[in-house]
Amino acid sequence: MFSLRPPEQTRKLFHLAWPLLLSNCTVPLLGLVDTSVLGHLPDERYLAAVALGAVIFSFLYWGFGFLRMGTTGLVAQAWGKKDRQGLGRLLLQALSLALLLGLALQLLRPFLSELLGLLEGSPTTQPLAEDYVAIRLWSAPAALVQYVILGVAIGLGRTRIVLLLLVTGNGINILLDLWFVLGLGWTSAGVAWASLLAEVTTASLGLAWLLKTCRQLQIPLKGLHPEPKALKKLLVVNADLFVRTLALLLALAFFTRQGASQGDSYLAANAVLMQLVMLSSYLLDGFAQAVEGRFGKAYARSFDEARSIYHAGRWLSVMTAVLITFLAWLGGPWLIDQLTSLVEVRELAKTYLPWLWLLLPVSLWCYLYDGVFIGATWTAAMRNSLLLALSGFLLAWWLLKGYGNHGLWAAFLLFNGLRGLILGWIFQRKFSVIN
Repeated sequence: MFSLRPPEQTRKLFHLAWPLLLSNCTVPLLGLVDTSVLGHLPDERYLAAVALGAVIFSFLYWGFGFLRMGTTGLVAQAWGKKDRQGLGRLLLQALSLALLLGLALQLLRPFLSELLGLLEGSPTTQPLAEDYVAIRLWSAPAALVQYVILGVAIGLGRTRIVLLLLVTGNGINILLDLWFVLGLGWTSAGVAWASLLAEVTTASLGLAWLLKTCRQLQIPLKGLHPEPKALKKLLVVNADLFVRTLALLLALAFFTRQGASQGDSYLAANAVLMQLVMLSSYLLDGFAQAVEGRFGKAYARSFDEARSIYHAGRWLSVMTAVLITFLAWLGGPWLIDQLTSLVEVRELAKTYLPWLWLLLPVSLWCYLYDGVFIGATWTAAMRNSLLLALSGFLLAWWLLKGYGNHGLWAAFLLFNGLRGLILGWIFQRKFSVIN
């Protein structure tokens, strides 16, 4: 049963969540600044080049997001048990894995032209996009190390450091954007250098914080013997999350592709609506990330405490989703008008806007359970649930494709609903077994 009265743990969870909510809001802000700076240059090639390059990094960095998620759950559980040696070993292993993967990404350099060619950029835009990717790719080790540091901070419940690091990093990025592009005239290459320097700076600050925190909490980083079992768990957790993330990316890519097959106007209208979906997901993700650390720590110590964390996360997520849905209903048409001036795209987006009123309350459950399952490191269940939901999405689209874009949105709604339903069913089974 859901009660309007906040559970006991709500205040503590919100105290952890608000820095994450603000941190998540800096992500779209940086993208808006990049677009605005390049969008005021006399040649549109530079904006198009960064847009193409950003697709590559969105895929790569989102694909390696398991480094953040997997680290959070494992750190939270180790800290809940006060296993300082195990925690120190985990930190070294996770940082080493991130560094190795970041260096391995440099092997993509000879294939940048082919990768960007898949995106079908114009002959004048693609060379600029290659330069952008070639410069920014040097930051891959720092970016992936940063994921681990953020995972450690959330797992330890130090969410304010997440806010500090992301605000500092994105703030530096914005300032360098303005200086390099508008001041020095470096165009799209200036945006790449700004991102590179900001990511390296953020990772350096994060490592300095991590070393200081380890000293304060007496977490050893030297004299630790390798433990194959712990390394295997780290690799298994990250592999599960990697497959899960790839399946999610495939679903989003398929949604985009089917929208594009209906024409540019439908593609643009769906993109506008998806921007509203993503904005709401940043807010719901803040609560989910707070649940990750708190639930993982509690799960390592007490079943009852873990259950209370879940109830607090559920209450905050439901209330937030209801508020966002109300705002989407009240101000959705106005927001659409602000995002595009194209009359046909506006009308189409408003036609399909009601799907958002259904999608947001349905989607809150998959965000919430993602937080719970990451905290408990039930990553195999996350992987399997996403694969099942993806299969349901594709089947629903095939059955409903005669309904055009309405059928596509209905299938996407089912996809998010299945994610929440499957994870919820597994969650109840696991807790009933514990009982």
